[in-house]
Amino acid sequence: MWSENQIDDESFLNALEFLIENQIIKVEHIVTGEERIEVNAPGIFYVWSYKNDFHLEFGEPTSRDLHFELIEENEQLYKDIGVEDVNAIVILPVFTSSAYSENGFYEYFFDRCDDCTTVKIVENNYLEFYQGSQIGARVLQILGYKTITDIDLDKNPKILEKFDTVILLHNEYVTQSMFNSIVNHPHVIYLYPNALYAEIEVDYEKNEITLIRGHGFPTEDEDNGFDWEFDNTRPYEFDQKCEKWEFYEIPNGKMLNCYPEKILISNTQLLKELKNLVD
Repeated sequence: MWSENQIDDESFLNALEFLIENQIIKVEHIVTGEERIEVNAPGIFYVWSYKNDFHLEFGEPTSRDLHFELIEENEQLYKDIGVEDVNAIVILPVFTSSAYSENGFYEYFFDRCDDCTTVKIVENNYLEFYQGSQIGARVLQILGYKTITDIDLDKNPKILEKFDTVILLHNEYVTQSMFNSIVNHPHVIYLYPNALYAEIEVDYEKNEITLIRGHGFPTEDEDNGFDWEFDNTRPYEFDQKCEKWEFYEIPNGKMLNCYPEKILISNTQLLKELKNLVD
């Protein structure tokens, strides 16, 4: 299909990535001079990264990119927490990852750059480790959840009508059309707090996003850019341990009361509950 120009380059690459990550096709990855390091993950997946991917984030060594593999001995567990043929879609937060990238919005928020309210969209739809829900995205993908990017949603807001359930990650920065599409869907699982927090506009010709409103912009008293009454940023965004996690109900779905990025890699009960909500 790609060779006959029936699908674009991005769709072709996304399909290849999906097939490789789910071990439908296997590719021997040879990297000269890079050491492969196992990341501590209690038993659910084999998780690893390359040594050169590590950097210091908040004083701790953190990898920019993680690789997940299924463990043969966990076949029954994957049946318990994985999904097949469910009519659900996960929205990957490419715009939010872009906002947190180098020379992004936070250079403006920290008074280090006056014009950093416009930033390039990250190449290859790359999700940053923590802010862009990289772990959450990889975990759900390897467990069988279907995904699209927020770029796909912004270009076609009606796409959500095809799905019974929509799962949000840390989709903090969204356009008005995205916001409308999500809040009007009847069954949304807000897996991360701080979603739908600030309004942006997108210029696809320049491949840029621009901050419009929210997160203290354009005035310091601006909070949620959509004045959304169900915004759950405070206090849940900063609870990363999720020791008392639970989903609670709002009119169009369920919200999780903590930021689960670090526990999705290991918390089987949370993954089982997510599956129950989707099923």
